[in-house]
Amino acid sequence: MTPPLFIPLVLGTQRGGRQTAKVAKVVLGAMKSYGWETELVEATAFNLTKTEDGDKAKGWLTMMARADGLIIVSPEYNHGYPGELKLFLDSAYQEYNRKPLGICGVSSGGLGGARMVEQLRLVSIELQLVPIRNAVYFSNVTKLFDEQDNLLDPSYHERLKKMFDELDWYARVLKQGRESK
Repeated sequence: MTPPLFIPLVLGTQRGGRQTAKVAKVVLGAMKSYGWETELVEATAFNLTKTEDGDKAKGWLTMMARADGLIIVSPEYNHGYPGELKLFLDSAYQEYNRKPLGICGVSSGGLGGARMVEQLRLVSIELQLVPIRNAVYFSNVTKLFDEQDNLLDPSYHERLKKMFDELDWYARVLKQGRESK
């Protein structure tokens, strides 16, 4: 029996009162149900700064070297993604090479972070990640959860499964390619 794939989930913001954390909780639960081994990582978890030489990044580098792919849940800020997510992603390079990336965009508006997803895809290509086509856009996030933080729209579970199926396929194929190198 093949061991489950290891796919970390990155929460791309640190702002207080963030709705994105609710989305990340839903995505993490769906990932576990899908059968992947996963771990939630906040973009600020390793206290990375642009000037550090990587000592604090070692935990992330080790995790990403082991990972078979990656999913990022991030809000859209001013038509882009958060600065802390950029610093976090820039802390690694080789560890990302030839691994698939799934993205979940979050916004209080109707586009679900679509512009953030587009920008993050471009940056991920430069990092030699392989952004997959299917993304999940959590639009109008302030209306998606009840008072107990339960997701009110069950259609998101099918959207996530579609993204997971594509990411799983790429993760297995790319893993085989990396191992045969």
